[in-house]
Amino acid sequence: MLLRLPYLAVSSVFSLLRLLPMSDLDKDIEILTLRHQLAVLQRQIDRPRITAVDRAFLAALLHRLPGPTLRRLHLIVSPDTVLRWHRDLMRRRHADASRRKRPGRPPTLRSIQALVLRLGWENGGWGYRRIHGELAALGIKVALSTVWEVLKQHGIGPAPERDRQTWAVFLSGQAHVILACDFFTATTLNGASVYVFAVIEHANRRIRILGATAHPTADWVTQSARNLVMDLEDVGAAVTYLIRDRDTKYTRAFDAVFTAEGIEIVTTGIRVPRMNSIMERWVQTCRHELLDRTLIWNQAHLLHTLAEFEAFYNQHRPHRTLHSAAPLLQVPEPITEPDRLDRLDVHRRDRLGGTLHEYAHAA
Repeated sequence: MLLRLPYLAVSSVFSLLRLLPMSDLDKDIEILTLRHQLAVLQRQIDRPRITAVDRAFLAALLHRLPGPTLRRLHLIVSPDTVLRWHRDLMRRRHADASRRKRPGRPPTLRSIQALVLRLGWENGGWGYRRIHGELAALGIKVALSTVWEVLKQHGIGPAPERDRQTWAVFLSGQAHVILACDFFTATTLNGASVYVFAVIEHANRRIRILGATAHPTADWVTQSARNLVMDLEDVGAAVTYLIRDRDTKYTRAFDAVFTAEGIEIVTTGIRVPRMNSIMERWVQTCRHELLDRTLIWNQAHLLHTLAEFEAFYNQHRPHRTLHSAAPLLQVPEPITEPDRLDRLDVHRRDRLGGTLHEYAHAA
């Protein structure tokens, strides 16, 4: 709008200069011609589309003409509309001028706003009065209404609404004590389906493949649960929750194994795989990086392949969540010696006939 309005003004000045040498008769003929063209266009268009720039330009040109003269003109809008546009322009102009003259209350410092938002996000049960009290205890003087306005402007609702724990908050806050398990299938060359049972730790993304069978009976699943519990006790892992779906393979005996160890079973919603997203993401990784690139002969071959992938996943494969570290390894110190960077000696180790590659510095 800022560029179009000066353009219209300049082009109108040139049009005015073109009209100066014309005689009155020529001008009258041109006016009659343009009026007739305007009447033809008005019959074809029910309601023309007028932009804000067009309104300002027409209001600036026609506001000096008296009402009777405007009513005799063949305008695409009514004369009253043009006068109303002009009144609106003047009203906004005076409002802007008065707004600039009146300083008002100074804005709240950004540091105070950031602190208010931080207290609101970190404490879901705190309302604006509780946050105001905490600021007062810190020696920060701010109005109670200011705290309320800051929270409202940034979409932070009242305390009762924020105090409800969502599924995402539960997973992030309890990740260090959460396990997730799931079944997925692999197909052998003879077309048989083999069920694979795997468990992943939310905290360090360590995967445990508990076994594979063509017939996951209740006894087999329960024994897999016992093996997992013993494995967790050997490594001293403190687990409080186990996330699983509502598959019928998980029997009461399966849940009883974990309940006896103080582990609570958390079931996902019906057809809501995102509630077990970390496990589902690993299954996708296993298919994409291993099963889709490998011909599985039989169940024994599948177990060997999965064991190799488990070791590769836990001991070498980097993870973005772990800052490019493997679940069972720490992030190595960055190489800072220029001589060593100039002479990199990196060796490759192949797993499963080259399906998986591991890279490491030469000893």
